[in-house]
Amino acid sequence: MNNNKLYFIYGIEILFVLGLSFGSQSIHFENVQKWAVVVARYVAYLLMIRGAHEACVYGYGVLQTQEEINVGRVWRRCRTFVVLLAASLACVLYCEQRIIGEEFLLLFIAHLIVKYPEVEQPPIINYGMGMAYSFYEGYLAHIIPSDGGRFVGFQENMSIYESAQGIVFPVKRLFLVITRSLYCPPDLKHFNKSDSSLPHLEACKVSDKSLEDVEKDVAGVKGRTYRNSAYVIYRPGRRAVYLSAECATPLHTLYRVLQKKTVYEELADVDSRELVRDFCSTLRSAVHKNPESRDKCELVFYDDLDPTQNLADVLLDKIRELEPNFEEIISKRE
Repeated sequence: MNNNKLYFIYGIEILFVLGLSFGSQSIHFENVQKWAVVVARYVAYLLMIRGAHEACVYGYGVLQTQEEINVGRVWRRCRTFVVLLAASLACVLYCEQRIIGEEFLLLFIAHLIVKYPEVEQPPIINYGMGMAYSFYEGYLAHIIPSDGGRFVGFQENMSIYESAQGIVFPVKRLFLVITRSLYCPPDLKHFNKSDSSLPHLEACKVSDKSLEDVEKDVAGVKGRTYRNSAYVIYRPGRRAVYLSAECATPLHTLYRVLQKKTVYEELADVDSRELVRDFCSTLRSAVHKNPESRDKCELVFYDDLDPTQNLADVLLDKIRELEPNFEEIISKRE
């Protein structure tokens, strides 16, 4: 909903309240102070109820994505409401009135009752969820399961690559890298650190850098080609580790859109972190619910804005988590 529409609706609501105020025979304006205190108290009540809801939403998002709490970002998002809450409480205290009365509990209960039908209703598809469903059905559903004909399926495709190249994938999953900035480079080696003592990523050599192409006729496009890249993690003094990894292209598209906010005005005030949380939680759910993709995709969160994080190490930690004995597995190729 754009700002013009919001302002229009807000203005109509104000006119509605003014009409009720001046048209009511039981409302009197002699005691302005009493009115101010009552309004301030109820403003505080509503803000506290909303704050409790937003805190639960944010906490759930943090648990889903396992990201650290960004105090600065939280403050930027809620500072206007905090100032409004502080002003309301100051008004109540100045008039030496109680801040919280029994009506707060009653109002909170009424809020929960009114909110319940929203819980029962089917979820509204937002932008992040839509991106996830589109990514799954438009891409993952084509490159993960076998089609029973020409394409053998992603994991079997990895096995064919292993036999052809004489290497071993310790974990036969497609690693989808989710970056904090949403930036998706053309080659994951761009995330390598300059420190040569750290593990680093490289695409497999030119002649065998990709798994076997998946070719399908899709939506009127004859012989559409899908391709997954093979990468190797080089570790100083230790065996190399092979995997298939890539970034999530819808987030790359979102990153490009957000760089052009003057063109795409509708997304000028979008909360990109919230979109990413919705995208990731929805995609993870879709992957898990579909038997043909379950345990074949893995979302990996990488904070590319943190100079202490190294993508190769993050991927190695995820491989170790999924396959604790991966060192023994890769040693068998020799």
